[in-house]
Amino acid sequence: MQSWLSDAQMVALIGAFGGIMLGLAARLGRFCTLGAIEDLLYGGSTVRMRMWGLAIGTAVIGSFALIGSGLLVASDTYYLSLRWMPTASIIGGLMFGYGMALAGNCGFGAIARLGGGDLRSFVIVLVLGVSTFAVMIGPFAALRDMLFHQTPVTTETPPGLAHYAASLSGLPVAGIGIATGLAICIAALWSADLRSDRNAMFWSVVVGLAIVTGWAGTQWVRDTGFDDLPVVSHSFSAPVGETLMFAMTASVRPISFAVGSISGVWIGAFIGSLIKGHFRWEACDDPRELRRQIIGAAIMGAGAVIALGCTVGQGLSAFSVLSFSAPVTFVSIFVGAAVGLRQLIEGFNVAQ
Repeated sequence: MQSWLSDAQMVALIGAFGGIMLGLAARLGRFCTLGAIEDLLYGGSTVRMRMWGLAIGTAVIGSFALIGSGLLVASDTYYLSLRWMPTASIIGGLMFGYGMALAGNCGFGAIARLGGGDLRSFVIVLVLGVSTFAVMIGPFAALRDMLFHQTPVTTETPPGLAHYAASLSGLPVAGIGIATGLAICIAALWSADLRSDRNAMFWSVVVGLAIVTGWAGTQWVRDTGFDDLPVVSHSFSAPVGETLMFAMTASVRPISFAVGSISGVWIGAFIGSLIKGHFRWEACDDPRELRRQIIGAAIMGAGAVIALGCTVGQGLSAFSVLSFSAPVTFVSIFVGAAVGLRQLIEGFNVAQ
């Protein structure tokens, strides 16, 4: 690493680069998890959900291309280094999805909306960050560890779909992963509605590539640098809390990929909102709505820690390496969000 740039600063810049891509995709491409679920269930449109599929497929292809070329060591990634706990994926995913519906945004969406001047999202970001740290290393950490104890992988085969398929078939892991990614892309592009929307396709691919840049960049720093930094990609649950801690204690803690990623999304969303002419200050004028968002963000943060990721962490980063946890968590988030949206539409209000 260059003497004028530390390893930590380099990974932060890598995170910021991918974060800007994600922030632009959120504002210019309307890439949003809750929005995709709402469109599918109540809007009669599958386009934004298929955008997620195309982004996942792109991320899978890119990640396994890195694995095949030796530029990414799968076992170094967070999602393939821990044993998979199905109950944690299901319970945490349901909690996250339900909290997301109450809050009106996931962590990624809240940061993107904050970049457009929505101060309501600032409250969601703060509560989400505090909630994740309270459950991860705070007063609820012991209870969480007792119920969902995380243990490292002790087997030779990481807990990934492609890796297990390779161990059973003898085929190369990279080939299986790339073929799976292509299949996911084809399934997403099967709809003429998505194929006719070039903007949606473009930003979906950008999102997938942002995940790949995270893996490639942090692996490169780990291999060429001097510090023992983790190989990570984008997620927006615990990294939100880490960014809040950095904002308060930067003089005694190094900058990280998480801080760069969160900052990058905000910057990208801000630029995107200016390009679209959508930037405007917004605040919550309904106390009941604000209380609902606070409760939703708290549930969402706890669920993300239990599930080891959020809509982006599990739905994209974990999916990109075909971790066992990814599809189960993603489906659980969908179900939790569907329940929450259904209750809200029928007049359910946790503040009453």
